[in-house]
Amino acid sequence: MSASPSLEKAVPESPFAGPEKDRENGVSAIEVEEDPDAEFGGREARRRMEKRLLRKLDMRMSILIVIYILNYIDRNNASAARLRGLEADLHLTGQQFPTLLSILYVGYILMQIPSNLLLNWVGKPSLHLPICMIIWGIISCLTGVTHNFIGALLTRFFLGFVEAAFFPGALFLISKWYKRSEVGFRTAILYCGNIISNAFGSLIASGILDGMEGVLGHQAWRWLFYIEGSLTVFVAICAIFILPDFPMTTRWLSEPERRLAMQRLEEDVGVGDQAETEVGQMRGLAMALTDWKVWWLALAMTAQVLALSFNAYFPTLTATLGFNTTVTLLLCAPPFVFAAAETFALRSHSDMRRERFWHISISLGVGIVGYIIAICTMNLAARYVSLFLMAQGYAGFTVLYTWMSNSFPRPPSKRAVALALMNAFSQLGNIAGSYIWPTAWGPTYEYSYAICISCAGLCILMCYIFKLHLAHLNRKFAQQEEEQGIKTPGFRYIL
Repeated sequence: MSASPSLEKAVPESPFAGPEKDRENGVSAIEVEEDPDAEFGGREARRRMEKRLLRKLDMRMSILIVIYILNYIDRNNASAARLRGLEADLHLTGQQFPTLLSILYVGYILMQIPSNLLLNWVGKPSLHLPICMIIWGIISCLTGVTHNFIGALLTRFFLGFVEAAFFPGALFLISKWYKRSEVGFRTAILYCGNIISNAFGSLIASGILDGMEGVLGHQAWRWLFYIEGSLTVFVAICAIFILPDFPMTTRWLSEPERRLAMQRLEEDVGVGDQAETEVGQMRGLAMALTDWKVWWLALAMTAQVLALSFNAYFPTLTATLGFNTTVTLLLCAPPFVFAAAETFALRSHSDMRRERFWHISISLGVGIVGYIIAICTMNLAARYVSLFLMAQGYAGFTVLYTWMSNSFPRPPSKRAVALALMNAFSQLGNIAGSYIWPTAWGPTYEYSYAICISCAGLCILMCYIFKLHLAHLNRKFAQQEEEQGIKTPGFRYIL
C-alpha cells in the first residue's frame, strides 16, 4: 500500500521488519506468521502484559497534569495580581499591561520547535522537561522582585521562552507511547490540567492575595509569584524521578515490555518509530515545513486560540459581575471545573467514535452562544452562565490537539516539529488576543466578543475543509488496496 504524504514512505504490509527482526526476538518467521503474539506468550498473556504496561505508564504520565497546572498558573498569575495592585506598583500605563501578557508568547513561539527537536534527539524527557520547569519556576519567582515595566517585561519574555518546552514536548512524549486511539483520552486528561489550572489558580490566588498583604514587608501580589514559583521548582525535582523517557531509552521497562511498547506503535500505523531513525532532525524539519497540512492546522488553531483569548482576562470579565476581588476570584473557578468535566467526557466520546470534526465544531458552537449572550445582556445570572459556555470551548480545543497528533503519525522527527510548529504558530492568537480586551471596551466588551465569534467560525470552516481532504485521502488508500488485492484495511486518517 502506498502511504499518505504525511507518512512520506511506503508503509510496509507487515508490522514486522522481516526474518532479521524475528531472529533478534528469538521467534521464527513461521511462528510470527502463525501467532504474532507468540513472543509474549500468546494473545491472552500479551493482553495482560499490555494492561500492566499501560497502567504503569499512566501512573507515571499523570505527573504531566500537575506540571501543566503549574505551567498555566505561572503564566496567568499576572491577571490575578492585576486585581491587587500590580499595575499601580509597577507604574504601568496605556498598553503596557497587555504587552506584559503578549511578550510571554513571543518567547513561547521562538523556542517550541528547537525544544522539540532537542527532545527527540536527546531522548530524555525525564531530564529535558523538569530542567526547563525548574528554570521557569525560578523566573516566575523573580517576577515578584521587579519594580518597573522593563523588569517585568524581561521576566515575562524569558518565562515564555522556557515554558515553551513543556506542552509540545508533552504531546510528543504521549505520541511516542500510545496508539492513535489512545492519544485522545490521554491528551484530554493532560489538557484538563490547563483548564483546572484556571480554577486552582484563582482559588490559590484568592487565598494568597487575601492573606499575605504586608507579610515581611511585601505586597500580596509579590507573594503570589514567590509561592507559586517555588511550588513549581519542587514539583520539577520530583518529576525527574517519575517521568518516563522514550520506549528505547526508558530503564524501568523489562525487555518484553520494551518490545511490546514498540510493537504496539508498529501495529497502529504500520511502522514503528525505531524503524525510521534514519530520518534525521533536519530532514524532519524540512518535511514538516513543506507539508501544507501543518500550516493549515496551525492557522485553524490560531483562530481558535484567539477565540479563547478571554482566558487571560477571565478575572477582569468576572469582575464585571460587580463583586469584590476575593469573590471575583472564587467565581472564576466553577466555569473551568465545568469545562474540565466536559473536556473529559467529550474526548472520551471522540475516541470511542473515532471522530474529531463534529466534536470540535459543537464545542465551538456552544462557545459562540456564550459570546452572544455576553454581548446582549448585563444581567448577572445570564452573564455568569455565558462564562460557563465560553470556558467549555476548551473541550473542542483539546480535540483539535488530538487531531493534530493523529494526522502526522510518522516519522517521529517530522511529528516532533509539526506539533511544535502548530502549537508555536497558534500562539500568535494569544499575542493578538492580549490586545482585544481593552478597558475602554468594557464592561460589555461587545467588540471583543465579536472578534471571538468570527475566529471561532473561521476555525470551524477550516476544520471542515481539512476533514474533506482527509476523507479524500482515505478513499485513495482504499482504492489502492483494492487494486493491489489487499483485503485487510491499512492506515486511515481519523476524521
